[in-house]
Formats: sequence, structure tokens, C-alpha cells
Amino acid sequence: MPTPTDDSAESDLLDPLIWKISSVAVLGSFISQLDATVVNVSLSSLAATLHSSLSTIQWVTSGYLLALALMLPLSGWLVDRLGAKALYLWCLSAFTISSAFCGLAWSANSLIGFRVLQGMSGGLLAPMAQMMMARAAGKRMASVMGFAAMPILIAPILGPVIAGAILQFASWRWLFLVNLPIGVLAIFLAFLFLPNDRAETKPRDLDLLGLALLSPGLVLFLYGSDHILDRSGFLFLAFSIVLFIGFLKWATKKGDRALLDLRLFKGKAFSAAAITQFMANGTSFAGQMLIPIFLIRVGGRSPSATGLLLAPLGLGMMCGYPFVGTWVKRFGNRKVSAGGALLALVGTLPFVYMACHGLAIAILACALFIRGVGLSSVGVPSISAAYSSVKKQDLPMATTTLNIVMRIGGPTLTTVCATFLGWRLGTAHTGHAAQGAFTAAFLLLCAFHAFLFAAAMRLPHSAARRNEQAPDTALRALESVSE
Repeated sequence: MPTPTDDSAESDLLDPLIWKISSVAVLGSFISQLDATVVNVSLSSLAATLHSSLSTIQWVTSGYLLALALMLPLSGWLVDRLGAKALYLWCLSAFTISSAFCGLAWSANSLIGFRVLQGMSGGLLAPMAQMMMARAAGKRMASVMGFAAMPILIAPILGPVIAGAILQFASWRWLFLVNLPIGVLAIFLAFLFLPNDRAETKPRDLDLLGLALLSPGLVLFLYGSDHILDRSGFLFLAFSIVLFIGFLKWATKKGDRALLDLRLFKGKAFSAAAITQFMANGTSFAGQMLIPIFLIRVGGRSPSATGLLLAPLGLGMMCGYPFVGTWVKRFGNRKVSAGGALLALVGTLPFVYMACHGLAIAILACALFIRGVGLSSVGVPSISAAYSSVKKQDLPMATTTLNIVMRIGGPTLTTVCATFLGWRLGTAHTGHAAQGAFTAAFLLLCAFHAFLFAAAMRLPHSAARRNEQAPDTALRALESVSE
């Protein structure tokens, strides 16, 4: 791969090849992140169209997020086997084809199944995008960090807006068929601009037993939680616990050769960061599921109007994210992350009021903006604290472990909130009772936000006290976003 000269490395201009590779990587990551939120405003209409319950149709979102998370451990192993370019092309192709199948789904179960396939391919796009950008930029990675963060910032804004516009003028099937032209363009650009690294592959062993224990355990746990009132759900939940115990024993025995190195959780900072990331991702996605349903069912808004009403959430994230680095330098990781968690709680409490007294647009916009600023301030400090607490040689495993824990939080808390809301709505026979169901659901979400605040308070004060062997990647990332 061509690299910039030393002179160019000192200048503000990056080699054009870096921007070409980064653009291709970001495009794939963007459509993956976009599809994580694009169906949130359509869950109610999907449930009605496909004759399904809310607790079942929410698996269109949760199944995608779960499959996305479960593929993370395979990322490094597959890159070593196939090479980054070949794997990226395969993932983009599979994502595009599965999007077409989603658009052709004939039932709720078929749509959920195709979304799982879509998530399995999309789950590799985001971490591979980061890896390819890091390979291309080298020491200049800090200069493209803001560009790499664009899908995370823009996708939550555009997802509901695009979904609302599509549902206003076309069938729900176009929520997925719209990926086809974007996917074809991304495949073409990846074929042209990504360097061929097949000769650099170095196959290594995969912890197959650990994967066989952890993956079905997670699926059965979430499914059992969703059907806990049924006998089958209880049995699935019990079996998932058995698989988890088996994985814990196996991973403890394997040590650093396991799918997840559990020794990392012995560190107070890393365990606090992992819990914080789990809760932050979980509360974010659970809110993105509850709020649109509330606006449609209780607020009486159309899907297109709902998408526009959710825009302040993304705007708050965009306004808060650039200042996180400066805040961390001044106040430290713990205060910034805990402060963001507290701000997100403050932005969620008004929904309890609106569920009781009716929708108020001004309150909604302010609450969403505050919630967005708060959520954007939680992640970076906790990630910085996690990376700063481990040794240099443990960083790859720490990155994989933290990403898995973080991404599992989304489907877990979304499933809990959707199941709870579905149960309360099932017992509601009047409009007032339905409002009470949403009030209780938002109170549950607030309780999760309070737990997030408690977890963030356990983070170390500052990344400056990190292990001397840990790299300064996280610190440089913070500096770049503050610029």
C-alpha cells in the first residue's frame, strides 16, 4: 500500500489514497449503521402489515443488532484468512443481497430471518472500516478520526428521516430496497480503490468451542427473555444460562487464547468501562425503539412526521461530540461520562411527563436534544478509560471484548423494554391505560439510565494515569475530535 512521504506526513494534507480508502470504508460502515435505525419508526406499521405483535416485530431491530454483535469476534480471524479487501467485498455483496431479500419478505418471521443475515454481513463492515482506515493512515489516523465517526453521527439522524419519507410515499419494502444502489456503488468503489492484501494473510486458529457456546447462548437468552411468560421461553432462558456457564469455564481455562479474555474484567477500570458501554448502547437503542412508537400511538403522528420530530436527537449528538475531547482534558473521564449519563437521564424524564399529560412539541424537541448531547458524551471517555487500563499487547482482545459487550447492550435492553411495553399494552383496554403503559416503559428506561450513571461513576478520573505500555490512540482520538 502506498504511504505518504515524510514531508506530506508533516503537512495538513493527507495522501489522496488515504481519502479514497477512507471514503469507501465509510460508505460501507454508513449503510450498516443506517440500517440499525431505519426501521425504528416503522415497527408499528410493520406489525400491522405483517399481522404480528410488537414484541415479535421488534426483533426486526434486535435480530439485526444481535447478529451484528455476534460477528465481531470473527472479524480479525476472517481478515487473516481472506484478506481485508476480499472480505470487505464479500460482506458488501452479502449485505446488498440480504437487503433485497428483506424487501421481498412475505411474513414477520421471514423478515426477521433476512434481517439476521443482513446483520451478520453488516456486523463486519464497521470494524473493518476502522481497520482499513487505520492501515492506510498509519500515524495520521488521528487526522481522519472525525471522518470515521461520521456514520455514527449522521446515520441516527438520517435513518428515521429517510424511513419517514419512504413510508409516506412508498411501501415499507423500500426501507431495504434503497440499499441496493448504495451497495452496488460501494462494491464498485471498493473493487477500484481498496489495495489487494491477500498476500499478507496469516491464518490463525479460532476458538470454535467458545464461539459455539457464546453465540447460541446469547440468542437463546434474548429469545427466552422475550418469551419469559411461556414455558418454552423459560426453558430457553435456563439453557442459555447453562451455555453461559460453560463458556465462562472454557474461557477461564483458555486464558488469552479464548474468544474473550475474561481476565480483562479483573481490572476495575475495564469492567466499569464495559458496563458503561453496555448500558449506554442499550439505553440508546431502547430509547430509539420506544420514542417513535410513543409518537405514533399516543402522539398520533405519521411515520414521516415522527422521523422529522426525532431530528433533535441526532442534532444534540452532533453538537456534543466535538467538545468531548476538550471536556475530558478539563474534567477527566469519570466526570464527563457520568455527566453525560446524567444529562441523558434528564432528557428522558420529560417522556414520563408527556406519557401522562400528552405530547408537547417544544418539550419533545428540548428533551431529545438534551438526551442526544448526554449520550454523545458517555462513550468516548469510557472507551478511553478502557484502552488506557490495559497493556499494549492486550489491546486487540480488549477492543474485540469491548465492542461485543457494547453491541449486545442494544438488543438486550431493547428486548426488555419492548417485552415490558407489550405486556402492559396487552392489559390496556382504554386510551388512558395505554398512556399508563408508556409511562411505565419510560420509567423503566429512566431506571436503566440511572444504572448507566452509577456505572460511569466507577470509571477512573482521567486517562492520564494509564499504564505506561498502553498506546495513546484514545487520547489522540479525543484531541482530534476537539479540533
